[in-house]
Amino acid sequence: MPIALSSDKPLIIDILSAAFDTNQSVNWLAGTSRQRVKNIRLLCAYSYELCSMFGEVYVSEDRKACALVLLPDQKKLTAKSIGLDIQLVLQTIGLLQLPKALKREAAIKRAHPKAALYHIWYIGVEPAEQGKGIGTNLLQELLQRARDLNRLPVLETSTLQNLPWYQQQGFEVYRELELGYRLYCLKAAGIEKV
Repeated sequence: MPIALSSDKPLIIDILSAAFDTNQSVNWLAGTSRQRVKNIRLLCAYSYELCSMFGEVYVSEDRKACALVLLPDQKKLTAKSIGLDIQLVLQTIGLLQLPKALKREAAIKRAHPKAALYHIWYIGVEPAEQGKGIGTNLLQELLQRARDLNRLPVLETSTLQNLPWYQQQGFEVYRELELGYRLYCLKAAGIEKV
Protein backbone atom coordinates (compact mmCIF):
# COMPACT_ATOMS: atom_id res chain seq x y z
CA MET A 1 0.00 0.00 0.00
CA PRO A 2 1.77 3.16 -1.15
CA ILE A 3 2.23 5.97 1.32
CA ALA A 4 0.98 9.16 -0.29
CA LEU A 5 3.45 11.82 -1.30
CA SER A 6 2.81 15.52 -0.74
CA SER A 7 2.28 15.77 -4.51
CA ASP A 8 -0.71 13.40 -4.07
CA LYS A 9 -2.61 15.91 -1.94
CA PRO A 10 -4.76 17.32 -4.81
CA LEU A 11 -5.70 13.80 -5.94
CA ILE A 12 -6.60 12.77 -2.39
CA ILE A 13 -8.76 15.87 -1.92
CA ASP A 14 -10.50 15.13 -5.23
CA ILE A 15 -11.20 11.49 -4.29
CA LEU A 16 -12.43 12.28 -0.78
CA SER A 17 -14.53 15.28 -1.84
CA ALA A 18 -16.34 13.17 -4.43
CA ALA A 19 -16.69 10.11 -2.19
CA PHE A 20 -18.04 12.10 0.77
CA ASP A 21 -20.22 14.57 -1.16
CA THR A 22 -23.47 13.19 0.31
CA ASN A 23 -22.06 12.04 3.67
CA GLN A 24 -24.20 13.35 6.56
CA SER A 25 -21.29 13.86 8.95
CA VAL A 26 -19.18 15.74 6.41
CA ASN A 27 -22.13 17.86 5.31
CA TRP A 28 -23.00 18.61 8.93
CA LEU A 29 -19.59 20.31 9.17
CA ALA A 30 -19.56 21.73 5.63
CA GLY A 31 -23.05 23.21 5.85
CA THR A 32 -25.69 23.60 3.19
CA SER A 33 -24.73 26.96 1.73
CA ARG A 34 -23.49 27.64 -1.78
CA GLN A 35 -20.02 27.13 -0.27
CA ARG A 36 -20.75 23.49 0.67
CA VAL A 37 -18.58 21.91 -2.05
CA LYS A 38 -15.73 24.32 -1.30
CA ASN A 39 -16.14 23.59 2.42
CA ILE A 40 -15.95 19.84 1.83
CA ARG A 41 -12.69 20.33 -0.07
CA LEU A 42 -11.32 22.52 2.74
CA LEU A 43 -12.34 19.90 5.31
CA CYS A 44 -10.59 17.17 3.28
CA ALA A 45 -7.47 19.35 2.95
CA TYR A 46 -7.46 19.95 6.72
CA SER A 47 -7.84 16.23 7.39
CA TYR A 48 -5.05 15.41 4.93
CA GLU A 49 -2.68 17.83 6.67
CA LEU A 50 -3.52 16.57 10.16
CA CYS A 51 -3.06 12.92 9.18
CA SER A 52 0.19 13.77 7.41
CA MET A 53 1.45 15.23 10.68
CA PHE A 54 -0.02 12.76 13.18
CA GLY A 55 -0.83 9.61 11.26
CA GLU A 56 -0.59 8.08 7.83
CA VAL A 57 -1.94 8.90 4.38
CA TYR A 58 -2.29 6.26 1.66
CA VAL A 59 -3.28 6.23 -1.97
CA SER A 60 -4.06 2.96 -3.75
CA GLU A 61 -1.69 1.75 -6.45
CA ASP A 62 -4.31 2.45 -9.13
CA ARG A 63 -4.73 5.96 -7.62
CA LYS A 64 -8.51 5.56 -7.37
CA ALA A 65 -8.79 5.26 -3.58
CA CYS A 66 -7.16 6.77 -0.54
CA ALA A 67 -7.21 6.63 3.24
CA LEU A 68 -6.39 9.08 6.01
CA VAL A 69 -5.39 7.51 9.31
CA LEU A 70 -4.92 9.38 12.58
CA LEU A 71 -2.85 8.04 15.46
CA PRO A 72 -4.59 9.96 18.28
CA ASP A 73 -1.85 9.42 20.86
CA GLN A 74 0.65 11.01 18.45
CA LYS A 75 -1.40 14.20 18.02
CA LYS A 76 0.22 17.26 19.57
CA LEU A 77 -0.48 20.95 19.75
CA THR A 78 1.96 22.64 17.42
CA ALA A 79 1.96 26.03 15.76
CA LYS A 80 1.00 24.32 12.49
CA SER A 81 -1.84 22.26 14.02
CA ILE A 82 -3.23 25.34 15.78
CA GLY A 83 -3.03 27.27 12.51
CA LEU A 84 -4.88 24.47 10.71
CA ASP A 85 -7.59 24.45 13.40
CA ILE A 86 -8.06 28.22 13.16
CA GLN A 87 -8.18 28.04 9.39
CA LEU A 88 -10.80 25.26 9.53
CA VAL A 89 -12.99 27.27 11.90
CA LEU A 90 -12.74 30.51 9.94
CA GLN A 91 -13.05 29.02 6.44
CA THR A 92 -15.32 26.03 6.92
CA ILE A 93 -17.13 25.58 10.23
CA GLY A 94 -17.67 29.18 11.26
CA LEU A 95 -17.57 30.69 14.73
CA LEU A 96 -21.30 30.14 15.32
CA GLN A 97 -21.00 26.40 14.63
CA LEU A 98 -17.78 26.00 16.62
CA PRO A 99 -19.42 25.02 19.95
CA LYS A 100 -21.44 22.28 18.21
CA ALA A 101 -18.36 21.05 16.35
CA LEU A 102 -16.30 20.91 19.55
CA LYS A 103 -19.11 19.07 21.36
CA ARG A 104 -19.27 16.57 18.49
CA GLU A 105 -15.52 15.93 18.53
CA ALA A 106 -15.54 15.51 22.32
CA ALA A 107 -18.37 12.94 22.07
CA ILE A 108 -16.45 10.94 19.46
CA LYS A 109 -13.27 11.05 21.53
CA ARG A 110 -15.14 9.88 24.66
CA ALA A 111 -16.67 7.02 22.68
CA HIS A 112 -13.30 5.67 21.56
CA PRO A 113 -12.02 2.56 23.33
CA LYS A 114 -9.14 3.04 25.74
CA ALA A 115 -6.40 1.54 23.59
CA ALA A 116 -3.67 2.46 21.15
CA LEU A 117 -5.91 3.40 18.23
CA TYR A 118 -5.51 3.23 14.48
CA HIS A 119 -8.26 5.72 13.62
CA ILE A 120 -9.28 5.32 9.99
CA TRP A 121 -10.55 8.86 9.66
CA TYR A 122 -11.40 8.67 5.95
CA ILE A 123 -11.36 5.92 3.37
CA GLY A 124 -12.70 6.88 -0.03
CA VAL A 125 -12.95 5.51 -3.54
CA GLU A 126 -13.75 7.51 -6.66
CA PRO A 127 -17.52 7.14 -7.07
CA ALA A 128 -17.25 5.63 -10.57
CA GLU A 129 -14.87 2.98 -9.21
CA GLN A 130 -16.90 1.93 -6.17
CA GLY A 131 -18.07 -1.66 -5.95
CA LYS A 132 -14.98 -3.03 -7.73
CA GLY A 133 -13.07 -4.17 -4.63
CA ILE A 134 -10.65 -1.24 -4.53
CA GLY A 135 -11.89 -0.02 -1.15
CA THR A 136 -11.99 -3.56 0.23
CA ASN A 137 -8.36 -4.14 -0.74
CA LEU A 138 -7.30 -0.82 0.77
CA LEU A 139 -9.20 -1.47 4.01
CA GLN A 140 -7.67 -4.94 4.35
CA GLU A 141 -4.21 -3.39 3.94
CA LEU A 142 -5.07 -0.83 6.62
CA LEU A 143 -6.19 -3.60 8.98
CA GLN A 144 -2.89 -5.40 8.42
CA ARG A 145 -0.98 -2.18 9.06
CA ALA A 146 -2.90 -1.72 12.34
CA ARG A 147 -1.99 -5.29 13.36
CA ASP A 148 1.66 -4.63 12.48
CA LEU A 149 1.59 -1.55 14.73
CA ASN A 150 -0.34 -3.40 17.47
CA ARG A 151 -3.15 -0.82 17.31
CA LEU A 152 -6.93 -1.17 17.44
CA PRO A 153 -8.57 -0.10 14.16
CA VAL A 154 -11.55 2.22 14.69
CA LEU A 155 -13.68 4.36 12.40
CA GLU A 156 -16.99 6.18 12.29
CA THR A 157 -19.65 6.35 9.63
CA SER A 158 -22.93 8.20 9.31
CA THR A 159 -23.87 6.17 6.23
CA LEU A 160 -26.12 3.31 7.28
CA GLN A 161 -25.65 1.58 3.92
CA ASN A 162 -21.91 1.23 4.64
CA LEU A 163 -22.41 -0.80 7.84
CA PRO A 164 -22.77 -4.21 6.15
CA TRP A 165 -19.58 -3.61 4.17
CA TYR A 166 -17.63 -2.63 7.28
CA GLN A 167 -19.03 -5.66 9.11
CA GLN A 168 -17.94 -7.94 6.24
CA GLN A 169 -14.44 -6.49 6.66
CA GLY A 170 -14.32 -7.44 10.34
CA PHE A 171 -15.74 -4.38 12.11
CA GLU A 172 -18.50 -4.22 14.70
CA VAL A 173 -20.56 -1.29 15.94
CA TYR A 174 -19.65 -0.60 19.55
CA ARG A 175 -21.51 2.69 20.01
CA GLU A 176 -24.06 4.90 18.28
CA LEU A 177 -24.03 8.66 18.81
CA GLU A 178 -26.91 11.02 18.11
CA LEU A 179 -25.40 14.27 16.83
CA GLY A 180 -28.26 15.66 14.78
CA TYR A 181 -27.62 12.58 12.64
CA ARG A 182 -26.72 9.06 13.72
CA LEU A 183 -22.98 8.32 13.85
CA TYR A 184 -21.93 4.67 14.10
CA CYS A 185 -18.66 4.00 15.93
CA LEU A 186 -16.95 0.82 14.77
CA LYS A 187 -13.91 -1.15 15.88
CA ALA A 188 -12.20 -4.27 14.59
CA ALA A 189 -14.20 -7.20 15.96
CA GLY A 190 -12.68 -9.49 18.55
CA ILE A 191 -10.05 -7.03 19.77
CA GLU A 192 -10.77 -5.54 23.19
CA LYS A 193 -7.48 -3.85 24.09
CA VAL A 194 -4.20 -3.38 22.36
